[in-house]
Amino acid sequence: MRITFRPMKLLLIEDNTAMQTTLQRSFGRCGMQVVVCGDGARALDRWRASVPDVVVLDLSLPGLDGLSVLAAARAEGIDTPVLLLTARGTVGDRILGLNMGADDYLSKPFDLDELEARVRALARRTSAHRAAVASGTGATPGFCGLSCDGDRGAIYLDGQAMELTVRESALLRALLGRPGHALAKDRLSQLVFADEAEVQPDAIEVVVYRLRKKLAHTRAELVTLRGLGYLLRAAH
Repeated sequence: MRITFRPMKLLLIEDNTAMQTTLQRSFGRCGMQVVVCGDGARALDRWRASVPDVVVLDLSLPGLDGLSVLAAARAEGIDTPVLLLTARGTVGDRILGLNMGADDYLSKPFDLDELEARVRALARRTSAHRAAVASGTGATPGFCGLSCDGDRGAIYLDGQAMELTVRESALLRALLGRPGHALAKDRLSQLVFADEAEVQPDAIEVVVYRLRKKLAHTRAELVTLRGLGYLLRAAH
């Protein structure tokens, strides 16, 4: 039986036409399928339509800047790995981008071989994560001693089941899906209160407060990023 492999699909969101052409040719020679978008206002629609394996996103875009595009995608729960292209010296934007859910970044000018290597690394990492979730009992890879059983929904701390409410479990499962990355408050509210028609705007904060107390003596901490949402990271 002949086995065929689907080429990696890359979404390149970059408004500079010369850069578009260079990167499209470079990735094409590597066997990748490249979809190009040069307008920030249309980027999210193209992202949804193309279903890429990796997104290479320039921060400086017409219509809508790259950080806004990234924030909108993560708020919708789109978890495609993202590599940011930034100008040198924009340290604040890079940090903000990583906190908002970007997975990696490169400063311009950059080496094409390094960019390709980083894109492939992101694709491999995501593929391995999804395979781990799908295999066996569906347990997610551990983070600071925490893991989630995908079949039963139970959450474990160092192998012992945690005593959590339904809402606390839903919140922690969402955060464990992307540790170290911010998830928007509105998106988390939708996941935690999915079975309720009307929810107070600040209801999620009560669940966050209670879960934070239960994580106080673990190796993980639940962090609030004002204006961005919440993330789970290793405790200092």
